[in-house]
Amino acid sequence: MNTKRWSVDKNVDNSVSYPQITQAADLLIKNEVVAFPTETVYGLGGNAENSEAVGKIFAAKGRPSDNPLIIHIAEEHQLYDFVEDISDGARLLIKEFWPGPLTLIFKRKEGTLSELATAGLSTVAVRMPDHPVALALLKECGLPIAAPSANRSGKPSPTTAEHVWEDLNGRIAGIVDGGPTGVGVESTVLDCTEPIPVILRPGAVTKEQLEAVIGGVSVDAALADASQAPKSPGMKYRHYAPDAPLYLVDGSREFIQSLVDKQKAEGHKVGVITTEENQSFYQADYVITCGQRQHLETVAAYLYEALRTFNNTQADIIYSEMFPNEGVGVAIMNRLMKAAGHRVISRD
Repeated sequence: MNTKRWSVDKNVDNSVSYPQITQAADLLIKNEVVAFPTETVYGLGGNAENSEAVGKIFAAKGRPSDNPLIIHIAEEHQLYDFVEDISDGARLLIKEFWPGPLTLIFKRKEGTLSELATAGLSTVAVRMPDHPVALALLKECGLPIAAPSANRSGKPSPTTAEHVWEDLNGRIAGIVDGGPTGVGVESTVLDCTEPIPVILRPGAVTKEQLEAVIGGVSVDAALADASQAPKSPGMKYRHYAPDAPLYLVDGSREFIQSLVDKQKAEGHKVGVITTEENQSFYQADYVITCGQRQHLETVAAYLYEALRTFNNTQADIIYSEMFPNEGVGVAIMNRLMKAAGHRVISRD
């Protein structure tokens, strides 16, 4: 398949000035799949009402089809076409956080969306992205668009069009290049079908921010216990992993360096994921930074870039620092735990 690629300025305001948007939207209308930027990561979009289109998403990613997909919309009124029972709390969250990196789960109307998009569930996950290119594309095609991250299944999510090209060139119809994304980790997923809403996946919108709007919010047990089955789209299988094995290290930087030294003595190429503050400390073959520890939002923004960078090295093993499990740090640690397969080395 010849994958088309369009560059679109992030200040896009209409499809007349940017015919690339019309071309990409036409492909979506024809039930092809197209990658596009959101404020979190690049998504791989297809018509959520058409099982053929949704099937192409799973095929391109190599993703098991028992995972439900998040539906992306451009305007709130689209919700009422396929969602029912929107609670007062959900309406408050929509008003506060949409467009933005918050996915809400609702009861879905029968016979509206593709069963493949919702994995046959009675619920549906929906969000409105806060990215002008995404919104322009969604408005132009006029469809609810199912869109997981635009990467091969299991690999780090893409935060640039080049990442998408590396993974999916020749496998999808097109890529809309809107530049690097901003947030860097996927949206927060909140189940609004429960009496007390449940966070199924942490993201840029934190538990504290949600509770400031609607009061008490609980957290899916699977986020703290790897033996529990996760309920969120995209969280059932191992994700975000670089090619080399990754270990999280619960200990000082001196302890991390001791692990590096041991591996190097055995002839291995060693990588370390750290922040700008500690970059000069480590003596490893590859030291990759992901933002600043004192500004965790920058760590979130560059985390996947750091994980992907290791795939262009000869690293045999990677050690990563850990981060505070609070605020956006909850999302960072969630993604690192998934990438590492929950492998943690602790100093006794």
